[in-house]
Amino acid sequence: MKLSEVKENLKRSSEIAFQLPNGELVPSHFHVTEVGKISKNFIDCGGTVRTEELVNFQLWNANDYNHRLHPEKLVHIIELSEKVLGIQDVEVEVEYQGDTIGKYGLDFDGTNFLLTTKRTDCLAKENCGVPEEKTKVKLASLEASTTSCAPNSGCC
Repeated sequence: MKLSEVKENLKRSSEIAFQLPNGELVPSHFHVTEVGKISKNFIDCGGTVRTEELVNFQLWNANDYNHRLHPEKLVHIIELSEKVLGIQDVEVEVEYQGDTIGKYGLDFDGTNFLLTTKRTDCLAKENCGVPEEKTKVKLASLEASTTSCAPNSGCC
């Protein structure tokens, strides 16, 4: 989800809720402790130089039950971050503390912001010799087929 979509969803919401991939909600007394700009410069395993830019939200649970974050406050923090850090309208990544810091993508179901799982991938499959996964097709048996593959039938 891009940052502009997050802001639009916040502007239409009366409260903020984040849902983990397992369906549990992040406790409602969470804080957004960071809104940041992450720039990643790297070389993939095929030798291609790449760049990636993300907006990062860090969620944190505090024992502070009296100061819940409201949508308009988070919009204000985001807009200040855009101005001060020069953040563009790019994808948002969310960090949340589980057993270790987890990184999640972000989606919205009309009520909750959904923390989505992220996966690693090889960006240079063609250079590394990694075959593309082919769609498996189940072929009907010849007995079940209404056409025959006899010589001169036109099927071969």
